[in-house]
Amino acid sequence: MSESILFTVTDGLAHVTLNRPDRLNAIDGEAAERWRDIAAEIAGRDDIGAMLFDAQGRAFCAGGDVKAMSELGTTEASAGDGVRRLADLIHEGHRLLRESSTPIVAAVQGAVAGGGLGFMLVADVIVASEKARFVSKYADIALTPDCGVSTLLPEAVGRRRAAELLLTPRMLSAAEALDWGLVTEVVAPEVVAERAAEIAAHWLDGATAAFGHAKRLLHSGAGRSFQASLDDEAVTIGRAFDSADARARVAAFSAR
Repeated sequence: MSESILFTVTDGLAHVTLNRPDRLNAIDGEAAERWRDIAAEIAGRDDIGAMLFDAQGRAFCAGGDVKAMSELGTTEASAGDGVRRLADLIHEGHRLLRESSTPIVAAVQGAVAGGGLGFMLVADVIVASEKARFVSKYADIALTPDCGVSTLLPEAVGRRRAAELLLTPRMLSAAEALDWGLVTEVVAPEVVAERAAEIAAHWLDGATAAFGHAKRLLHSGAGRSFQASLDDEAVTIGRAFDSADARARVAAFSAR
């Protein structure tokens, strides 16, 4: 049986691929555990400078595997407990990646639904195919948002538009997703992977640590006082200025 999520590290690039194309890359229990474990490894390794996140098949991610969830127990209580444990595993992976200093680019080649929105929005930069589509669908089966959607979606598009996507049948085209700020850029289907790889290469070929700390500062600011963010910025730029990479780049800039 093939792995539900593929994971490799090459020359500082972590490549993570959702690999359940026959299930539209929906996440079951095994995939949730693997997601959490991969996230922990990426967050804990110093030799990873960027992450490229993509998926196999015609969909990027359909969220949770509803069929697998329905088989977790024979009673409402036990099934519900199982779904909660599944969500907790996914959420731990999301938190680890979100709080890491590893910038993430997602290559979104197809449909994104339900919790798939949360998986996609863990990425810092999202490159979407012109054929990609985005929809909630939670309420269609009487479920509620998970995978960080209730936080990450309004952060990306604003509370009013997030409510529209979650509370109505609205499906966004790639062009609409770009206009809303849900994705970073939209490209032709045949160049999605190439464009995402270019962005990851830019991070690895440049001041990799600086990109990572910029990501960390960006995400940390929302949950603390302005003064705390200013203090963190001061400490971080001071340490960065003393790094060998910064010294070399500052010297080259000054010599122009």
